[in-house]
Amino acid sequence: MVPRLDFSNWWTKETQKGTPVVVKMENPTFSVVEINGADAAFQPVEKSRGKNAKQVTWVLLLKAHRAVGCLTWLVNVVWALLGGIKKRLIYRQGVAMEESDKIEKGKLLYKVIRVFLVTSLAILAFEVLAYLQGWHFRNPRLHIPWTWDLEGLLHMVYVAWLTFRAEYIAPPLQALSKFCVVLFLIQSVDRMLLCLGCFWIKYKKIKPRIDGDPFKIDDIEGSAYNYPKVLVQIPMCNEREVKHKTLFFSSISFLLLIYLIISAFAVCQINWPRDRLLIQVLDDSDDESIQWLIKDEVNKWNQKGINIIYRHRLVRTGYKAGNLKSAMSCDYVKDYEFVAIFDADFQPNPDFLKKTLPYFKENPELGLVQARWAFVNKDENLLTRLQNINLSFHFEVEQQVNGVFLNFFGFNGTAGVWRIKALEESGGWLERTTVEDMDIAVRAHLNGWKFVFLNDVKVLCEVPESYEAYRKQQHRWHSGPMQLFRLCLPAILRSKISAWKKGNLILLFFLLRKLILPFYSFTLFCIILPLTMFVPEAELPLWVICYVPVFMSFLNILPAPKSFPFIVPYLLFENTMSVTKFNAMVSGLFQLGSSYEWVVTKKAGRSSDSDLPEREAKSMQQTKICTIDSESNGELSESNQIKEQKHAATAPVKKTNKIYIKELTLAFLLLTASVRSLLSEQGVHFYFLLFQGVTFLLVGLDLIGEQMS
Repeated sequence: MVPRLDFSNWWTKETQKGTPVVVKMENPTFSVVEINGADAAFQPVEKSRGKNAKQVTWVLLLKAHRAVGCLTWLVNVVWALLGGIKKRLIYRQGVAMEESDKIEKGKLLYKVIRVFLVTSLAILAFEVLAYLQGWHFRNPRLHIPWTWDLEGLLHMVYVAWLTFRAEYIAPPLQALSKFCVVLFLIQSVDRMLLCLGCFWIKYKKIKPRIDGDPFKIDDIEGSAYNYPKVLVQIPMCNEREVKHKTLFFSSISFLLLIYLIISAFAVCQINWPRDRLLIQVLDDSDDESIQWLIKDEVNKWNQKGINIIYRHRLVRTGYKAGNLKSAMSCDYVKDYEFVAIFDADFQPNPDFLKKTLPYFKENPELGLVQARWAFVNKDENLLTRLQNINLSFHFEVEQQVNGVFLNFFGFNGTAGVWRIKALEESGGWLERTTVEDMDIAVRAHLNGWKFVFLNDVKVLCEVPESYEAYRKQQHRWHSGPMQLFRLCLPAILRSKISAWKKGNLILLFFLLRKLILPFYSFTLFCIILPLTMFVPEAELPLWVICYVPVFMSFLNILPAPKSFPFIVPYLLFENTMSVTKFNAMVSGLFQLGSSYEWVVTKKAGRSSDSDLPEREAKSMQQTKICTIDSESNGELSESNQIKEQKHAATAPVKKTNKIYIKELTLAFLLLTASVRSLLSEQGVHFYFLLFQGVTFLLVGLDLIGEQMS
């Protein structure tokens, strides 16, 4: 037992005069302390008397210099931050009218977050006041009595707040946090099982195999069988904002042409008999000048003996699904057995068909062969590196494991080969969602078709380098599946597939990976965690906010081992993206207006310098052909030069980075919660909230990814 000390009356007039005070205890367990006067403990040590005053002055100057340096650095950081905010506010004023509709669509979520922020700021101010007054956070009745002055009234209000918090706020918050933690653990177990499946595939060296030489030609009849007729489709579109639409060579239109040159060159170089290959360029662009240039490019390849045709729709409905549906309605399609699809920025290798089509031989139940994506700009900036981590896990783990053990996965929309019979029996391309690739994959699976994923067959492409483009892409990728889930649920329940396949589709494919993941990620780490700083009764344990998320991030980075230095930014950025994903999920689930939006993802138009030097030279040559006078297009080139000059004189102001209100509001909410965590001395919670709040601040100011001026 530690002896109890009574210091209530030790400060007396005698002690003020310097009378020695001796504190004695009954049965002491440690030595007696003797203090000669009240100021004895504060007298300088004898050794310090010999210090040189000049040395002390230099030490003080050195400390002052360090303090001024830190202060200068902090001022510079704050000044740069304010400058970035000012630039983005100026831009927002210019585009406020354009984006008013979009702001209205996300206004409800912003209002909810803003209410949380204002409430948190008010509570924080009150908690700081209570802390400065010395009131205990748990039971202040034990410390000071109630009085009817201002301090007493504030204390009474504080006690009432603690009672209300413990009885009415903490229980539902605890229930919600436990529910989210359970979902978090279920999703973590699913992620861990996928990783174990991937390790098992690597350990056993399991992969799809081809027996014999599928292209060994014995006779003419065998030649026809070994080289089936293949249709290659290149869908493209140049969606643009009306305000920034230029007369001729707008940035997107020029990239569209570059994509066509690179992709067409790659597709036309595919090693396949020319009489058994047809290339369709499916142009949905709305600029007549670009249409003429694409036609001209197609004619050049036609003159070289390539079987390639140009197709443009007059009625542009249904986005990409409508474009592909229109192309499949042509009469000559019935003569072809397979169709390969490549988006405009994809560059297949010449042996792509020889590596994919043999899997269809002697496997009539196989409907799809999907290749893996490889990215030419994965090391361009921090945003592309973080995307590479996610996509590497998607292909290396999710697609490969589902393909090996389930013979089913979501079609990625490009870099895949379909059996045309499988498309037709599954209902063809439908225009009911913005994820037509997932739609056709689910319907083909319900009809009994099997899929094969080839992890060692890679097709080069790009990832978006700006946060704006990536954000819109993620909105479509997370709103479309929920919209599709509503439409496909009755068909899944009525289908004749086995019960465990139905369970996999409903519970894992849709609910766990498309709905639960963005729900708990946003609710747990962006709402509940900061609120628990103001409601300590519902505090989250350390393993929920630290150990398990770090471990799961570690598993996600395993397929991209070079990205291990980015494990902390990856964890923080994924929590930040949960706002966009949660908003998109709700939009698709309840069929809000934004779930039907289709915005073409803007890319930088980079070519793979190291992997495809010949394609780069060819694309540069073709670009020069399109811009230099030629005998066949002299008049067009002359008009191009005139329009370019006119465009240079009347070119609109370049787009600058935006600011994102929801992310900024959550940034201040998390930073407010981090300040509150200091009052209760919660170290790990403070650092997590601080770094997460700073990440939200950087993303809200669009300081991640490609910077536009």
